[in-house]
Amino acid sequence: MKLPQEYTEKMKKLLGSEYDAYIESFNEERLYGLRANTLKITADELKDKVDWRLEKITWCEEGFYYDGESVRPAKHPFYNAGLYYIQEPSAMSTGAMLPIKPGDRIIDLCAAPGGKSTQAAAKLKGKGIIVSNDISASRCKALLKNIELSGVPNCIITNEEPSRLADRFEGFFNRVIVDAPCSGEGMFRKDESAVRSWETHKTELCCSLQREILKAAARLLSGDGIIAYSTCTFAPEEDEGMIQEFLNENADFELMEFDKTGGFTDGRPDWVNGSDELIKCGRLMPYKVKGEGHFLCLLHKKGEDRYTEPPKEKTADKKLLSDYFEFMDKYMNIEINNDLVMHRESLFTSPYCPDMRGLRVMRSGLYLGECKKNRFEPSQAFAMTLKKENAKITVDLGLEDENLKRYLRGESFYTGCDDGWALVCVEGYPLGWGKVQKGRLKNKYLPSWMN
Repeated sequence: MKLPQEYTEKMKKLLGSEYDAYIESFNEERLYGLRANTLKITADELKDKVDWRLEKITWCEEGFYYDGESVRPAKHPFYNAGLYYIQEPSAMSTGAMLPIKPGDRIIDLCAAPGGKSTQAAAKLKGKGIIVSNDISASRCKALLKNIELSGVPNCIITNEEPSRLADRFEGFFNRVIVDAPCSGEGMFRKDESAVRSWETHKTELCCSLQREILKAAARLLSGDGIIAYSTCTFAPEEDEGMIQEFLNENADFELMEFDKTGGFTDGRPDWVNGSDELIKCGRLMPYKVKGEGHFLCLLHKKGEDRYTEPPKEKTADKKLLSDYFEFMDKYMNIEINNDLVMHRESLFTSPYCPDMRGLRVMRSGLYLGECKKNRFEPSQAFAMTLKKENAKITVDLGLEDENLKRYLRGESFYTGCDDGWALVCVEGYPLGWGKVQKGRLKNKYLPSWMN
């Protein structure tokens, strides 16, 4: 790979005697990773279930390497069931190192395509809230699919400027994720287009964006909260330098230690003539670990979390939801009665959150389905949050079953199960819905998800 001379000269100065090892790392094979979605399956269960080799990633308990030259996990039905998320190994470190517990209030400011949001949501275990935001409307489409595919029930997806979110949500969240837009130097080995992008998206432009996003992040955070700031660049100006500048301007923040035993090296204050505190930052260097270049730090906001739960969105009149309750009684073994919100014909469960009016919201909570005239039609998103035992009628298909291929192509097929709404599964894990009439399943798999 031909690297820009300006870049190589810069790296020689930064890395010194380690520069040759860095350049040699470009001759190594590209690494591929996936992360078990613990909303649906444990890491050990996934490893036992798939028929290809998985090797543990040291800095992420749910993460694995796989052989991307011989295996295509995105083509496997378990991907359609949301059992794992395909993610570059180093990128898993942010969600792995950020302490999250069920009930936390999280916002991911640069969320698309959803790797860090789905990882954080799995730690929430369906409790609390995560707002996943991206400034790009087109990228939000991929974000929405990945959130729904992963079966996240408590997510709001927004398409907004971080500053506008800070105006509305000031002090609301106790965790903020900033996977900042950056010059992408750490991705050169994986993606040659990142080299071309580096030549046009210079560090100066990225620093300007990062600075504004961090300002919004600080406003969004409650006392005793944490910002996880990460990049995929080696550029000190975007990493230690950006954090030193932030700390100089925000005396109520301090850097936190995190577990570096999985392969992180310390931050480099000497690269920016910064405070010794910057050692608490961490770097994954591609010539030292099996992953691409990554920078991470955790910023703790001093003070107390004075959060009080805001007023909830007005719930739907249950008298108008008779078809929904009839569906739940007839076809489901669970009840979802609380926090039901109607937007026209669409029915949602709404996680508690401040008033969203006036903001660009792509999805507000779990989309349950459509309240049509005299009937309720469940959504794909609803199916992905369920377990097989939640439904009274199920069609469970094996990996070698031809009907599995038919289902994922959107085709109908005969099944011997009872008539009505059936939850279609692969080896016990839900894929979507089908409507059975006289033994024949009419396919309700979401068309945009079909193989």
